[in-house]
Amino acid sequence: MSRESERQRWQRNFADLLQELRVAQTGVQILFAFLLTLPFSSGFPQTSDFQKDIYVVSLLSAAAATAAIISPVAFHRALFRQGRKPELVRFAHRMASTGLAFMLVAMVSAVLLITDFILDRSIAFVLSGITALWLLALWVFLPFARRNWGEDDIDDDDDDDHPRDLAEGRRAGSGAAR
Repeated sequence: MSRESERQRWQRNFADLLQELRVAQTGVQILFAFLLTLPFSSGFPQTSDFQKDIYVVSLLSAAAATAAIISPVAFHRALFRQGRKPELVRFAHRMASTGLAFMLVAMVSAVLLITDFILDRSIAFVLSGITALWLLALWVFLPFARRNWGEDDIDDDDDDDHPRDLAEGRRAGSGAAR
């Protein structure tokens, strides 16, 4: 069994992070596109000042999320072939986390905007609060609670670990396939 070199590990971490960013980027771009078209819809003039304020929060949060999630591409272009993959991975990780935070704000405020438009404001706040808690649970609380479960691994990527392999004390897929 051969272990991957540090350079290979950084390359793998970067490839994994790019896959994650692709998923997040699609979601935030769809939300952003929806928000960009909303003022041109026939019902938008009937929105209250509160709803327009929430719209602006949602729009700007979606724009910030989009910028943060796409920024690793620009960073990669600037550092291309300079052997600075560790710096790139650390930056991309920070921007992915920042993008998710802004995406959470954009999604919750979009839910508040829509639910406030069609329902009573108190119900809109309750539904938006439930949405916020659900997103926080899935994106923050559960991942951080899960961080320390199981065996410690010096590699920060345990996605490829199979329980049988962990029980036998070896990494899944190690060797020539890596």
